[in-house]
Amino acid sequence: MFNLSGSEIVVIVLLALIVLGPEKLPEAIRRFGRVYGELKRMSTGFQSEFRNAFDEPMREFRETAQLTKDAVMRPMNEVRDTIKEVGKDAERSFEEASRTEGDRTAATESSTDSTTAPDADDEAKPT
Repeated sequence: MFNLSGSEIVVIVLLALIVLGPEKLPEAIRRFGRVYGELKRMSTGFQSEFRNAFDEPMREFRETAQLTKDAVMRPMNEVRDTIKEVGKDAERSFEEASRTEGDRTAATESSTDSTTAPDADDEAKPT
C-alpha cells in the first residue's frame, strides 16, 4: 500500500524510537498495526462492494456487445460465403470454357492438317 522498502522502514522505526522513546514505542507500533489492519479491511470491503456493484451491469454490457457483434457478423459471413461460391462458380465456368475452347482448337487444327498436308504415300507414288 505504501511501497516502503526495508531501509525506509528501518529509518522510520529509528526516528520513532528517538521521538517516542523506548517506553512508548511498542504501544505506538501496536496502535499503528491496528489502524493499518483496519484500513486494509476497509479497503478490501470497498473493493468487493465496488466489484459487486459493477459486476451485473458489466455482464449485461458484455452480453449486449456479443449479441451486437453476432448480429453484425452473421450477414457479413453470409455475404463472404456467397462471394466465395460465386468465385468458385466463375472459376469452374472459366475452366470449362478453356477446356471447350482447347478441344475446338485441337479439332480445328487436326482437320486443317489432314486436308492441307500431303500424305507421305501420295508423294512417294509416281504418277
